[in-house]
Amino acid sequence: MSGDQGLTRRSALRCASGAAAVGLVGRPARVSAQDATPAGQASPIPGATPTADITRVPLWKPASDRGIFYGTSLATWQAENADYLRIVDHEAAILFTEDDLLWYKLRPTPGADLDFQFGDQFIALAEEQQQLMFGAHLVWDEGFGEGWTEDDLWGMDEATERGLLFDTVEAVVDRYRGRIAGWVVVNEVIDAHEADGLRRDYPWYETIGPAFIAESFEIARSADPDATLVLNEFGLETDDAFDRAADKREKAVIVLDGLLDADVPLDAFGVQAHLEAGDFAVKFDPDGYRQFLTDLAERAVKILITEMDVLDDGVPADIKTRDAAVADTYARYLEVALDEPAVVLLMTFGLTDRFTWLQEGYPREDEAERRPLPFDADLRPKPAYDALLGGIAGAAPRDPLWRSSREG
Repeated sequence: MSGDQGLTRRSALRCASGAAAVGLVGRPARVSAQDATPAGQASPIPGATPTADITRVPLWKPASDRGIFYGTSLATWQAENADYLRIVDHEAAILFTEDDLLWYKLRPTPGADLDFQFGDQFIALAEEQQQLMFGAHLVWDEGFGEGWTEDDLWGMDEATERGLLFDTVEAVVDRYRGRIAGWVVVNEVIDAHEADGLRRDYPWYETIGPAFIAESFEIARSADPDATLVLNEFGLETDDAFDRAADKREKAVIVLDGLLDADVPLDAFGVQAHLEAGDFAVKFDPDGYRQFLTDLAERAVKILITEMDVLDDGVPADIKTRDAAVADTYARYLEVALDEPAVVLLMTFGLTDRFTWLQEGYPREDEAERRPLPFDADLRPKPAYDALLGGIAGAAPRDPLWRSSREG
């Protein structure tokens, strides 16, 4: 909420990124697929340097062959790094707006006019690179920045809050109508401890009530009838200090049923898949998770994996040991998740350890640098990359949710 609020498990997209959002660099030359290695086989970048040629098959291609979109989150400030942008261009068919459409950039203070400069830069880059764009988050209880106080969020009367929230949702979706494939309309609203499954500690709920969810979806649908509209949630894979994953999954289905029964225009359910490597094999219930995905699919919604990464807590600092544990977590999760044909999107929350929110938000007690993503800080593929590629290659074909311009 306010900038001095303590970090919570929901802070995957904190406003205090520590980097300024600036203009984008030019697009690097595209690598020809003719020089690629076979799908399902990872090969290191020759010379293992950030500027070396990329010659392997990009992750998006074997995923696309199976009807799955693969992508990554990105921010305009990260795109200043030309070497990283080459990796993102090569690997991803869709880009998740990591922070460029959060309120601290769109509306840095309650009275500020909407500022679309960063969203415009982001979508221009995605279109230039023939990548789809996935917008996040229209409605959330975080991502506001130093220009907002708790009184600003929690002290508004209902009429003021309705105008602020719904006008913002409408304006943002309308501006990018026809250019964004999907939107996280409402993010992280499920509570495992409430009978109806809805969080009460949410500013929009406090003033407007639970109707803010349905109304946000309806406004988004009216502003862009063709965009995929998503309810997005975390904490569905393993228990944490606050919730049992099975309870969270149960309440997610209750919330989804309530919205669908009310004919709310909701197309997909997003599972963030922020995973934890320590004892994942013991903590993860593959049968329970598989049943949860089946339950979602039976409700005729698509399932999107929106923010996948692996926290390397509970694993020794030795890099080889940690990388193996992280890769094993990717492999175990994807074996279950991608077995469900309704799962049609897989996005990692970044591609390189150089730009992971986990390093800033959850530093290791031993001060070792976090290693949660497919590429290391020097942009070299890791065992997590092989696990990711292997999980994609092992998935059965399904009908794609969107059409990629990269396929011609």
